[in-house]
Amino acid sequence: MNLFPRSGAAGVSPHLFINPPRLYDPRPNGYSHVAIAQAPARLIYVAGQGGEDVDGVLSPRFEVQVGQALRNLRVAVAAGGARLTDVVKLVVLVVDHSEARLAVLSQALRAAWPDGDEPVCTLIPVPRLALDGMLFEIEATAVVPMPRER
Repeated sequence: MNLFPRSGAAGVSPHLFINPPRLYDPRPNGYSHVAIAQAPARLIYVAGQGGEDVDGVLSPRFEVQVGQALRNLRVAVAAGGARLTDVVKLVVLVVDHSEARLAVLSQALRAAWPDGDEPVCTLIPVPRLALDGMLFEIEATAVVPMPRER
């Protein structure tokens, strides 16, 4: 049984995201439980991206930092030759985590991955991040399938 579509098929992810029926449905929170990536592939590891803009300025608002961090993540992933649809794993760090902050994050993740192939994600509440005023950080692993030789 081939679990993966052909690499490069229009509109089809080369990765398989699974939400087993015996686990709760995480999709409303913007992530999946399991990601399976096909090999051979190029792996791209993106360091934690915060909500600072290109000048290093951080908004004091959590939702603004989340939006900017996701834009920064998109830039970093693209620099590695990938797209957000190639991301299979996220690690999210949130200062002063709350249900309200989770709702902001969940909405932002669903908007970033609107086709329903949300990467797996671990959220870690933390007391502080690297910079004063930094409230959010996101790191990613992307997998880009290598073209098959004919």
